[in-house]
Amino acid sequence: MPQWMALTGVLPALALMAIVDLADAKRPEPHWQVRKLALFGALAVGPVYLAQLWLADRVPLAGVLGALFDGFVSAALVEEGAKALVLWLGVWRHPAFDERLDGIVYATRAGLGFALVENVLALSHTDSTFGFVGTFVLRAFFAVPVHAITAGFIGDLAARRRFDGRGPGLLGGLAIAVCLHGLYDAALSLAQLPVFSPATRVALALVPMAVVAAGFLVLRARAATALLLDDADHLHGHRREQHAEAGFVLR
Repeated sequence: MPQWMALTGVLPALALMAIVDLADAKRPEPHWQVRKLALFGALAVGPVYLAQLWLADRVPLAGVLGALFDGFVSAALVEEGAKALVLWLGVWRHPAFDERLDGIVYATRAGLGFALVENVLALSHTDSTFGFVGTFVLRAFFAVPVHAITAGFIGDLAARRRFDGRGPGLLGGLAIAVCLHGLYDAALSLAQLPVFSPATRVALALVPMAVVAAGFLVLRARAATALLLDDADHLHGHRREQHAEAGFVLR
């Protein structure tokens, strides 16, 4: 299998980036700013990988406990923590981050930058055409979207706290992201353990699909609400400017 084929792993992440851009078409973010977040997310793969190696050396768990630790701590906490840090360092204090929907836009871009590199690396380790196609399809529909979804919750709750003073904020979004991501990864690992019955293993294998489907629906609804609130603020501000120009004050 030619190694260059692994580069096709960028396509799912790029496609989802385009979809998020369409959702933000009313008042789009600066192109260089969202690209910066994607780049920061991509660069985070290196430190995350080193942190995961460090944890694997110091917490050598196996079986059910190993699957849970790897899923919720090594994968979820480390990776989602990196995305939250990218959001904080990359755009939190920038003037372009001025609407609720921006939290989802910037955070998902960071998550997809991370997923893009991770996907290419995963595909580079396949050694057959069948394995490559199977890995590509499964990761395109599940692994890549889950990185965007979990990051989206971080950005959404952080933005709601920032603009409305409500909700658990960045740390609360991170907690939700860790739970979703951990459930996704741990279920996949547990489904491969022979200690469980075949029926249980099938049920565990279905958990990641449920996480992606439910996470997408909830995040889409929250994005729609954020857009409505942003539109209302924008309209209110526009009316305030019109009244100010006419010599009135809108209270």
